[in-house]
This record gives sequence, C-alpha cells and structure tokens, in this order.
Amino acid sequence: MQTIKFVYWEEDGAWIGYLQDYPDYWTQGETLDDLKDHLRDLYRDMTSGDLPGIRKVDELVVP
Repeated sequence: MQTIKFVYWEEDGAWIGYLQDYPDYWTQGETLDDLKDHLRDLYRDMTSGDLPGIRKVDELVVP
C-alpha cells in the first residue's frame, strides 16, 4: 500500500483537493471520503502513462 499526500479544503459545501505531486489537477467531492475516492482515481490516471503532458512537482537539491 502506498501513501500519497494531498491538499484539500471545504468550499461552499463541496470538498476540493489535489495531489501534492500534481497541483495543477484539482478534483472535488460531496464529502471528504468522496473526494478521497476521486483523488485515488486521479492518481491512477496521472501515473498510468496514458495521458500525455502531465505536469508534476519534484524537488531539486542545489549544492
């Protein structure tokens, strides 16, 4: 089992969030659990290799 960090908030009765590694791709749900289900689906889409041009965040070590 893998753990993925995500950012979320409630706005106007909806739960909105995105995967920390893919901040350009937001999704939403009616509940927090619903949002988490959508985020799992989004993660599978982002990592499948089927979608071209996916932007991702990474870290760079500078000496």
